[in-house]
Amino acid sequence: MWDKPQLLMWFANLLTALAVLLLFYSLLFLAVHSPLFPVRKISVDGDLAHVTREQLQYVIRNDLKGTFFTLDLDRTRSAFEKLPWVRQVSVRRRWPDRLEVTIEEHHAIARWGSIALLNNYGERFDAASNDPLPILEGPDGTEKLLVDGLSDLKGALAPMGKQPTHIWLSDRRAWRFELDRQVIVEAGRTDVLERVRRLAAAWGGSLAKLSGDNQAFSYVDLRYPNGFAVRLPGFKPAVPAKGAKAAPA
Repeated sequence: MWDKPQLLMWFANLLTALAVLLLFYSLLFLAVHSPLFPVRKISVDGDLAHVTREQLQYVIRNDLKGTFFTLDLDRTRSAFEKLPWVRQVSVRRRWPDRLEVTIEEHHAIARWGSIALLNNYGERFDAASNDPLPILEGPDGTEKLLVDGLSDLKGALAPMGKQPTHIWLSDRRAWRFELDRQVIVEAGRTDVLERVRRLAAAWGGSLAKLSGDNQAFSYVDLRYPNGFAVRLPGFKPAVPAKGAKAAPA
């Protein structure tokens, strides 16, 4: 080997190249981890109605560690997403010393029983709210179905000027809801919106004549093929005879 100049030259060039690469890596490592490249500016954008300045400052002070190059963006995003009311966060670096954080808040449209809130995507989240939100209850996994049902019911009930304040969905997928915390409506499992629209059409006509201006019903059963039944406050239904046929679903 020592008597082969070309081989020695090649080996020397290889060692030189390795030395240069190691030097370059060392300089790059020092530059990336150098305090000369701190994150000096952090901008937070988004339509924020519930996330407070104090909460944001707490995350920035306690969870954002590293320089402009070494800051873990995934960890930073997760830290912001742990805040109540935060649904989704995007984080990006902006050269030379800026971090841009964009936050999307949950938009609460209902309560999931007494344990959580629901956003407009049908997602559960934990947060506190004093808003008079409708209450939805159903089997686990039906949150999106109930959120969509709430929207559909609002549209069908609009001619009546009423709002669904509580909706129940049974294990058999039967719908039951409350109007303005006053009237319980049984809608059944099939043709629910068609039945509700039938109720809305009669609300200002035949039902108004039946109950007067107050329309003070306590219970409405829509589970009939060609009509529905109503119950006035104080009315006590007779005990059905043995073998009597119940209302359809």
